[in-house]
Amino acid sequence: MPVYVQNPHPRSLERRAADDLIAPDTQMGAVELLVRDLDAMIAYYSEGVTLEVLAHEGETAVLGRAGKSLVRMRRMSDLPPRRQGESGLFHTAVLFDDEASLSAAVASVARLAPRSFTGSSDHLYSQAFYFDDPEGNGVELYADRPRETWTTQEDGLLEVATNPLDPNEFLRTHLPNAQAGPPPATLGHVHLQVGDIGVARDFYVDALGFEVRSDVGSALFIAAGGYHHHIAVNTWGTAGAGPRAAALGLGQVNIDLPSDDDVAAVRQRLSDRGISARHDGAVLRVDDPWGTLIQVGVEQS
Repeated sequence: MPVYVQNPHPRSLERRAADDLIAPDTQMGAVELLVRDLDAMIAYYSEGVTLEVLAHEGETAVLGRAGKSLVRMRRMSDLPPRRQGESGLFHTAVLFDDEASLSAAVASVARLAPRSFTGSSDHLYSQAFYFDDPEGNGVELYADRPRETWTTQEDGLLEVATNPLDPNEFLRTHLPNAQAGPPPATLGHVHLQVGDIGVARDFYVDALGFEVRSDVGSALFIAAGGYHHHIAVNTWGTAGAGPRAAALGLGQVNIDLPSDDDVAAVRQRLSDRGISARHDGAVLRVDDPWGTLIQVGVEQS
């Protein structure tokens, strides 16, 4: 479970022009996982995390909520597991509407796979519960506190902490208020493990256009539109890691933008910085410095 301690010497916040920022209505699209046992993974995310199976054909499956894809899975049985110390996925974070909905999902995972629970924390702006899926991919289930309760520091960064959160007390308090049926959910953020925070900042902030929201030194939290974070990066056990080897786990990360013009703006920023990207007329694809495929496009209704 991560412990967040604010970086005492964060890089100063710069005033950035609107053209340098990704669209404020940016959202995270589905995370792709490369898996070995597709059936076991579908069961965990549907029966445990409470996502719906939106599609399942052959070696692929898509799970989500209300028709929106949150997790895509591809069976890749020949790939080796990700090796310790390599960059990749830290966790996929599923956001629930409120504490009651979150409690229903936490209770569901606890019933299906109690040993997959790895911890829980109050981060001030959110309350979060952490799990590992059957193939070791991190999963966060969380609910946000009202945005007006979030606090910022003198440097303009959002205050974040890792305070204790008793899971049993949380369930006793909120589970009685949960509504029948699957709780509504979206993909709130994606947390990655990288080899260097500065290099990650150059790519995700300066090139893609996200804004820094919190800086804890060994981890950086970035977002669009004032959210606490859409993407986080850390070097916890992966400092100095180079490009990723082909392995099970993270396949690609999808970022949904409001319009084609917003995609074009990202493409231009990448080009201005000499970063190679591919655009097929529908989506923009670019590899981050560790070889993680980032796909940027307009969300399809």
